[in-house]
This record gives sequence, C-alpha cells and structure tokens, in this order.
Amino acid sequence: MPKEQFSQLVNPHIKRFKLLIALALTLAVSIFIFENKTAVLAFVGASANELPIYSVETKEKVVSITFDSAWGTEDLDTILEILAKHNCVATFFVEGNWATNYPDAIQKIADGGHLIGNHGANHKHMTKLNEAEMLAEIQGCHDIIKEQTGIDMTLFRAPYGDYNETVVESAKSLGYSTIQWDVDSLDWKDYGVEAIIDTVCNHQNLKNGSIILLHNGSKYTAQALDQALTNLESQGYSFIALDKLIMTENYEIDHTGRQSPSSP
Repeated sequence: MPKEQFSQLVNPHIKRFKLLIALALTLAVSIFIFENKTAVLAFVGASANELPIYSVETKEKVVSITFDSAWGTEDLDTILEILAKHNCVATFFVEGNWATNYPDAIQKIADGGHLIGNHGANHKHMTKLNEAEMLAEIQGCHDIIKEQTGIDMTLFRAPYGDYNETVVESAKSLGYSTIQWDVDSLDWKDYGVEAIIDTVCNHQNLKNGSIILLHNGSKYTAQALDQALTNLESQGYSFIALDKLIMTENYEIDHTGRQSPSSP
C-alpha cells in the first residue's frame, strides 16, 4: 500500500485516539478537582484567607501581647500589674473551664481593660473534632464569657495552635477571627526567666506587627514579663491591642499567615 494511502487511512484514527485521550484527561482532572477542592484551592492560593492570622503587615513598630489562659491564676495579679506599668493592653485567650473555675480572674482581666479571647470550652485538639463539635467548643466558651461579663468575644485561638481550614471556617461562621502567633515565648517549657526574655526579644520572627504568645500559670512567665516588655520597648516597639492590630475585612493572608490589606 502506498505511503500516502496508508496515511489517509491511519490519520483519522490517530486524531480520534488523541481526542479520546484529551477528553479522558479532562474528565480525570475535573474529578480530581471536585474531590480535592480544598487542596486545589490551597495550591492556587484561593483559600489564603482561610489561614489564621500569625502577624500583621504594618509600618508602625508595634507588637501585640497575648496570653493563653487554661491553668491556674496564681500569677495573674502580678501579670496585670506589669501590663498596666507598661500601658500594654494584652489579649487573654481563656478556656471555658478556666473561666468557670475562676470568674473573679475573668473580671480582673476585663476591669484591667484587656481583651478576652476564646480558647475553646474544654481545651481540645480542634482538628480531631467534627464540624459540629468544633462549633460547640467555640460557642460553649463564648456563652460562658457572655454570661459572666456580657462580652461578645471575636478572637479565637485553637488550643495547642491545632487548626485546619474547617476550624478557621467554623470560627468565622460564629463571627471570630482565628489568631495564631509568630513569636512563641516557649514559657510553658519552664526553661527559666532568662530563656523567656531571650526567646521573645531576640526571636528571628520578631518584627512590626508580631503577635507574641505567653501563658499565665507558667512557672517563670510573671518573673520574666517586666524585663521582656522593657527590652521590647528599648528596641523601639510599643504595644497594641490585638483588635486594633488585625483587619476584619479587605485583607489577604500570605502563606506565612501574615495579614495585609488587599491589593487594589
């Protein structure tokens, strides 16, 4: 059979075969995207705003001090006195059981002009819960604080910093911004006063708009706090309330969790 005649017979079949392959690939990609919507959106950056806030882009030399409150109150009075000395409005992310056990502590925090944030009702690993349980944890803590103080909290931090997109979306559905941190004091490891000061004040992530994590009820935190705040002030930082630092609309969050205004 002449080559030209052979080509005329074979080429249409090749074209149909290529078309079938293209259709099959298109179908496979469509199915993958449908079944892995979250992963695909994350990959292309479409779900960036479902990340928690780790820090905030700002030209001002400010940082926000936050405490997780789930153990004891022995050091709370000292911490509040030091915060007042430095004119620092901190955020206390309180666990629901802690708030129930120490209602006077909640009132002292509120009376000191500090923010109260939601740390879940029972200090659970949020990612191990289903969506209904996540909502119950957040709302349960909200209801306790609302009954005690009349405050409607708007800032949520997952216990252990344990989150996924569903946690962030669940919090958002209840009117909450989810907050992480970019400077961890590691005070809960009980390394000592100097270790806390050094870790905070010389942290590689420390910058304008940093969110600093501390814990009341830790062994050395109260002892380290005054010097740590003094050191930060000597570096030129001042302290800003978390609700004044973060944005609640017209923002974007990069892959590091740094929040900034949306591009025009």
